[in-house]
Amino acid sequence: MTKVSMTVNGRDVSREVEDRTLLVEYIRENLSLTGTHVGCDTSQCGACVVHVDGKPIKSCTMLAVQAEGTSVTTIEGLAKDGELHPVQAAFKENHGLQCGFCTPGMIMTATDMIKRHGADLDEATIRAELEGNICRCTGYHNIVKSIKAASEQMAS
Repeated sequence: MTKVSMTVNGRDVSREVEDRTLLVEYIRENLSLTGTHVGCDTSQCGACVVHVDGKPIKSCTMLAVQAEGTSVTTIEGLAKDGELHPVQAAFKENHGLQCGFCTPGMIMTATDMIKRHGADLDEATIRAELEGNICRCTGYHNIVKSIKAASEQMAS
């Protein structure tokens, strides 16, 4: 067992874990933050995307011990003071979710995409950058629409 300490959603956390514990397992099982989903265990679907030190990563591909000393943001950490993050609000307003399983990973990917591209995001760029995220309900049209709306709203 190894003691792992990091900041998750602005809160310092520390737990003992087996060395083979994935970051997604640490988040879900040790911290009870279940918004980050496990969809495939093979890094194909993107349901487990979180931000580690501001960069999006698939948390099923990283061990918890590798996140030692980092700052992790999960889907639960986006909303502030009871207000949805603009990307979360755009997904709600533009029907960017269906079953909701892929939504946390899509939103975490989208927030990074908007941070890097701002209002310059076009549909082709959004679709290309979502290639690592799978929506099994095929809701891509409204997901793309949601991300575009959020990028425009955040730029103004």
